[in-house]
Formats: sequence, structure tokens, C-alpha cells
Amino acid sequence: MTSPAAFSWIGPFQRFFKTEAAGGIVLMACTCAALALANSGFADAYHHVWEIPIVISASGHTLSLTAHQWINDGLMAVFFLLVGLEIKREVIAGELASPRQAALPIAAAVGGMMVPAAIYVLVTRGGPGARGWAIAMATDIAFALGALTLAAPRAAGGLKVFLAALAIVDDIGAVLVIAFFYTGHIEWHAVGLAGICLALLIALNVAQIRSLLPYLAIGAGLWYFVHESGIHATIAGVLLAFTIPAQTRLSTTSFSTKARDLLDEFDRRETGNLVVLTSKGQQEAIFAIKGASHHALAPLLRLEHALHGLSAFVVMPLFALSNAGVSLNGSSIDRVTLAVILGLAIGKPLGITTAAFLSVRSRVATLPQGVNWTALHGCAWFGGIGFTMALFIATLAFEGTTLLDSAKVGILAASVLAGTVGAIVVRRGIGSMSKSDATVNP
Repeated sequence: MTSPAAFSWIGPFQRFFKTEAAGGIVLMACTCAALALANSGFADAYHHVWEIPIVISASGHTLSLTAHQWINDGLMAVFFLLVGLEIKREVIAGELASPRQAALPIAAAVGGMMVPAAIYVLVTRGGPGARGWAIAMATDIAFALGALTLAAPRAAGGLKVFLAALAIVDDIGAVLVIAFFYTGHIEWHAVGLAGICLALLIALNVAQIRSLLPYLAIGAGLWYFVHESGIHATIAGVLLAFTIPAQTRLSTTSFSTKARDLLDEFDRRETGNLVVLTSKGQQEAIFAIKGASHHALAPLLRLEHALHGLSAFVVMPLFALSNAGVSLNGSSIDRVTLAVILGLAIGKPLGITTAAFLSVRSRVATLPQGVNWTALHGCAWFGGIGFTMALFIATLAFEGTTLLDSAKVGILAASVLAGTVGAIVVRRGIGSMSKSDATVNP
């Protein structure tokens, strides 16, 4: 019989999956709202709202950005902080922790980045749209997981883990691309100050400071200096994430022993009326359990847990509302639109499935338990839902040009196509497995 400890990873992952799935549904609603507003009589007001300047002044320094810039440069740094925390957790103790576990999603993600980028480059042929070559590389983890849970709510855990790990590796690629290929003129003075902030954050980690407040305070300074340096400010979120401690002050054994002792103390302090309010001893036991729980949770996990709701239900919906509003009246399919559609809706599933097949065939990786090739191919189609990261890269590549709207139309069309086909294929794959099981176990 398998011990409960063998499945200890399932609970946190299921909570993560449900949050991401729900976030994907909210994201979809905000996308539809943005499209509706941008193609209605309120279009001018919709676009004007995002251009309203918001100014912050402190100690003689002024930072003035439009509402749209605050969302893309400021709030999206929170999203990238969460991405960085997830990457660090997966590398330390998750699906990317061992070569055997990581081989399949890493191979699939690399294939799912290289093939779409190559298709985009071939279609644009070095024209004015060539700068957007990375748009088709990106997978939107919230939309992808949301689509999977809507299409196949009873899908095998291994399939969900594969898609989540693939999207996280994909995010690593997107972060590197943004850092190296979408950075403008560098202000080295600001880079130096950002480096000092990063050194302070590393020093906090080395000193085993577990309070999140100093990390977040210095992280705000890091964001400001990275923004002023010319490097995209969202990179500060990833850098901050990598400095957040992943160690706990209490081991699992110590916490279990202490918690049991405190629960016994709680029972002993019962006054007879079953009201905690009248028992000071029970109150002290509860606060002690809370303190022990705090020490048993790594700061990384505490911050990740706190950011999930903010990212899923505030940051990403606002990003969708401010970036997905493209006018479809008179829109035509140009070379950039076609390149994005082919890259995301053809290149992604082709690259992911091919790379996964080669890695399994060469015995570098194995298929997750309870997953067949049809279901995995359906997940590869979900990888073609590029939305958030794709829109973000499109903005970096084409902001201020007409090509931005062309790219947005391609992203939206490809995401709808990839999500629809993915749902059909995944359901077919899971259905064929259910029939097979029924045949083997009548």
C-alpha cells in the first residue's frame, strides 16, 4: 500500500491548479470585456483611461508613468516575482528537481520555443515584423491550466503536472529572452545601484533573515533602479524571487512533534465550557501553533501563497483589460498576424509533441503515469495559448507601431484556435484511456 507521504505533493499542487484555473477564467472574462469596449462606442474613453498619468514623488525624485505603464512595468513585476518563486521552488523540490522528472517538460518546452520562433522568422522573412520573433514562444500558464480544467476536469494528475512544469520552463525562456533581447539603452549608474540592492538581498538570505518585510522593501528599490537602467523592470521581480529564502526554521519532524505537544496542551487546558475565549491556556497554545507553523513554512512558500490570489485576480486581469483591447474593425491579416498564428497554433503543438516524443523514444524521459500520447498532444495544443506573456513581448517589440495591433489579433486568434483544438484532443485522449481501462477491468 502506498503511504500518504508519497502523495504529499498533490495537495499544494491541487490548490495551485485550482487558483490558476480560476484565474484563467477571470482572465478570459477580462479579455472579452477589453475587446468589447475597444470595439464599442466607448473605445475612445477605454483607450484614454490607460493613458492617464500617475505620478509618485519622494525625496525630490519623481516617477511619472501612465496607468498602462504602471500595469506593464509595475504590477507585472509582481507577476514575474511569482513566476520566479515558482521556478525556484520547482528547481529545489518540485518537478524540475531531478533530471528524470525534469527531462520531459524541459525537452517539450525547448521544442515548444524553438519551432514557433523558427516559423515566425520564416514567415516574416526579416521584414519590419522580425523583431517580434519571441511572441510565438510564450505559453500562458493561467489560460492553459484553465482550459485543461474546463476541458478535462478529471484529467490525470501527471498530465496537469506536465503542463504546469512545461509552462514554468517556458517562463524561464521568456524571462531570459526579455532580459537579453528586449532591453534598450543601458544606464550603467542605475545598474550599479540595482546591483547594490541585489547584493543586500543576497546578504539578507545568507544571514538567514526570514522576515519578508526587508526583502520587499529593498526589492522596491531594486525595481526602481532596474526601471531607470533601461532593463525592463519586470526582471527585478525574478531577481528578487531568487533571493527569497527557501529554508525552514523548523524541520517537518520538529514541527510535527511540537504541534502534537501543543495540541495535547490545548486539550489539557480545556475549562469545561468548550469556549476558547475563557481559556487563556488554550489561547496560548493556539498562538504557539501559529508561531510553529510560521517557522515550518519557508519564506518562499509564504510569499508565493500570498501572491497567488493577487496575481490571478488583480494583476493579470488588469493586464488583460489594458492590453487586449484591439479594434477588430477593418483589421486585416498581415505577415505579423500570420506569423503569430502559425507560430502559436502550429509551431507550439508541433514543437512540444515532437520534442516530447524524441525524449521518450531516446529513454531520456518517460510519459507520466496515466497519460497517453493523445492526451499529451492535447496539452501541447494548450501550450499554444500564448496570451499574457505573448502580449507582453508584443508590447515590448512593437509598442508605438501599427504592428502591435497585428500581433494582438494573431495572439487572440491563435489562442482561441489552440484552446479549442486542445480541448477536443485532450478529451479524446482521456476518453480512449477510459475505454481501455474498462476493457481491461470489466
